[in-house]
Amino acid sequence: MGSFRRDKDDEDEGVNNAYQNLEKTSVLQETRTFNETPVNARKCITILTKILYLINQGEQLTSREATDCFFAMTKLFQSKDVVLRRMVYLGIKELSTIAEDVIIVTSSLTKDMTGKEDLYRAAAIRALCSITDPTMLQAVERYMKQCIVDRNAAVSCAALVSSLHLAGSAGDVVKRWANEAQESLNNENIMVQYHALGLLYHIRKSDRLAVSKLVNKLTRHGFKSAYGVCMLIRIACKLIEEEDAGRGDLSESPTFEFIESCLRHKSEMVTYEAAHAIVNLKQTNARILAPAFSILQLFCSSPKATLRFAAVRTLNKAAMTHPTAVTTCNLDLESLITDSNRSVATLAITTLLKTGAESSVERLMKQISSFVAEIPDEFKVVVVQAISSLCTKYPRKHAILMNFLSGMLREEGGLEYKTSIIDTIITIIEENVDAKESGLSHLCEFIEDCEHTSLAVRILHLLGKEGPFSSTPSKYIRFIYNRVILENPVVRAAAVAALAQFGASCPPLLNNILVLLGRCEMDPDDEVRDRATYYYNILSTEKADLYKSYIVEKSNCSLSLLEKGLVQHLNGPLEQRFDISVIPKAIQVDPATHADPMVISTAQRPPRMTREEESLEKLSQVLNLQQFGPIHKSCLPVQLTERETEYTVQCIKHIFSKHLVLQFDCLNTLSDQLLENVVVDLDITDNYKVTAKVPCRQLPYNELGSTFIVLEFPSDIPDSVATFGAVLKFVVRNCDPKTGEPTYQEYDDEYVLEDLEITVADQIQKNKKTNFTAIWETSNTEDYVECEEVFCLSSTKTLQNAVDNVLKFLGMSAANGTEKVPEGTHTHTLLCSGTFRNGAEILVQAKLAVPEYVTMKLTVRSTDDDVAEMMLSAVG
Repeated sequence: MGSFRRDKDDEDEGVNNAYQNLEKTSVLQETRTFNETPVNARKCITILTKILYLINQGEQLTSREATDCFFAMTKLFQSKDVVLRRMVYLGIKELSTIAEDVIIVTSSLTKDMTGKEDLYRAAAIRALCSITDPTMLQAVERYMKQCIVDRNAAVSCAALVSSLHLAGSAGDVVKRWANEAQESLNNENIMVQYHALGLLYHIRKSDRLAVSKLVNKLTRHGFKSAYGVCMLIRIACKLIEEEDAGRGDLSESPTFEFIESCLRHKSEMVTYEAAHAIVNLKQTNARILAPAFSILQLFCSSPKATLRFAAVRTLNKAAMTHPTAVTTCNLDLESLITDSNRSVATLAITTLLKTGAESSVERLMKQISSFVAEIPDEFKVVVVQAISSLCTKYPRKHAILMNFLSGMLREEGGLEYKTSIIDTIITIIEENVDAKESGLSHLCEFIEDCEHTSLAVRILHLLGKEGPFSSTPSKYIRFIYNRVILENPVVRAAAVAALAQFGASCPPLLNNILVLLGRCEMDPDDEVRDRATYYYNILSTEKADLYKSYIVEKSNCSLSLLEKGLVQHLNGPLEQRFDISVIPKAIQVDPATHADPMVISTAQRPPRMTREEESLEKLSQVLNLQQFGPIHKSCLPVQLTERETEYTVQCIKHIFSKHLVLQFDCLNTLSDQLLENVVVDLDITDNYKVTAKVPCRQLPYNELGSTFIVLEFPSDIPDSVATFGAVLKFVVRNCDPKTGEPTYQEYDDEYVLEDLEITVADQIQKNKKTNFTAIWETSNTEDYVECEEVFCLSSTKTLQNAVDNVLKFLGMSAANGTEKVPEGTHTHTLLCSGTFRNGAEILVQAKLAVPEYVTMKLTVRSTDDDVAEMMLSAVG
């Protein structure tokens, strides 16, 4: 027992990792010990442990090193030590993907797999399947079948799991083991039953009828394994989603009756799995959901932390789709706010924030305030994200929520935590005009002590955009100029740009701004000096058009396409000047709105290309785009055929200022045909003109091909809205379905497509205005034309549907959060903006009311009178 005794000094030093300072070279040299006779089992076990540790820590072995180590390891098969032999099996599994000629141990592993020593057999099966390829699998097929039905549960489980892994590379061979897997379902061991069901489902999953029969059989006769019942519930849910998609009432489905019966199972694991499955079904109603939520509510008060976590996590996810049903559990969730498990407490509070009533917001904020300080940053971020959704849901509570967020900003925290708060405050400012003043004040206080350069730059940019249009713009200048005095060059440069925004948008402050910019011209950093000089000279001209073009609304082109354009220009003859106008503007890509709030990633994500950038990259390969100018917009694909037809066609509309490029993506689903010279023939109106056609030379089976048509827009803007008939024309050559070799026989054929519409929304690019109200007030000048008309939307029943339809029809971007209608309101004003393909700006104000049916007073202002009139005529 002396070896187990630990001195007090050792305890004080803590736990030391004996393998943390290993070197690969020295460890590989120690493998020479494997060749000694007799084998020193204890020493070899230590060496093998070191090798496995290095591999699992990410150490890379070359193929030569792994092969030498593997062959040295094979000498250890002569040892009878049980522990050493099992370590050898682990080593074979780890090195099998790196070393060469690993199949040399197949006979030894087969002998161990069929031997009498049960301690070897399961590990030998796993090792053997890791080195066996599909061509060699037939040699051990008989042994694998025997092991699947073996009396020893460990051997049977190892064979079943290994078969499941082999099914990916040798599916045809594994399918022949279905009878043995079926027999293993009757095994008394619960894990064997579980793994047998998994293998059987994998074998039959492509045959829906076979899966249905398997589920019906097992649901009728019962299943002993709780793990197997959980898997059966998941399989049953897939069947319901596939087979019962058109069923009106799920309660009539025998498969659903089985899932519902599992709510009364004696195993808590099965009960939770059934409740979780019912909550996540697509076609549900309040009566179907009620028993599942009762189970989850019961688990919320369980003494087991795992059950509480499982229940509250499911409720958290269900709050996005069934908020009213989750409210029945709010009392239980409130008791979990002070739970000792912080994961449970975080999920509980975020669920309450999603489902709580407007009257309970203040009480929830008080409860959170005592809770937030005790949790780590990653959980704080989740709480902030939940508060962000609450701000959108209850905009009238912005004062309480903003004060709470400002208090969180003053606390200690990392960059990600602070960024999430800043994102939420900016979202509130953009979506709620009433919250602008208080939000900007909180942000000004934060940058006084902000230690993160990226956040300071972002806030200064926001102050420059929103500050000039506040009630008292001058109060923000002190905070901005303090950054010029106290911060690093990056922040100072951002502060100079923000000051220029105030000078351009607030004429009474122009002289003061010029004085401050003059001081900045003496800055030690060249970027700050250059910006100050640039803005000082523009503001000194006192020309509003220069302010608008170079300060207020600077157009940023796509950097990736600008780089490509410059490279192409430098590689050319250089006889003409580079035209930056052909580079499309950078369009803001909206982040994913359905991200899981509990999944927080700090990994750097690659920059996403906009749809316009991807389109230009493809179009430039087949067309000369210089003649068209910059691309204005690329629309989403429009299906011109059903998905199940023999030829499927979708159209992508690429909009330029005077030209329309139609990209038809075609797919041939007939394996016995090769299509050639594929084109789309359009029945165009007299106003449009076809300038070019690019056919698809060949369209083999199941390969996507594209054909293009270039049209010139009509000179009259209202005539650009049109509908074209479309026919797919091609030459058919029959071919062998197996080899794909075409015959010499060919004939012309055609396929009628659905009509193609060119709409108003296709020609308008979304252009979100962060300060829409101020722009709307200043747009009442000679530069803008205003048109106004009242419409009756008799087919629309709610204000939210009316807002969604207007935005979809006009293809514009909503401002100030007006795309969401507050609950219980009978009037609403939608503000949206966009840019027409000729560069004309469009501002729209739609006043909606719903006494009985929705009426809309639509006011359009545009810099082009034809565009303004077209907008009204299109709606009418």
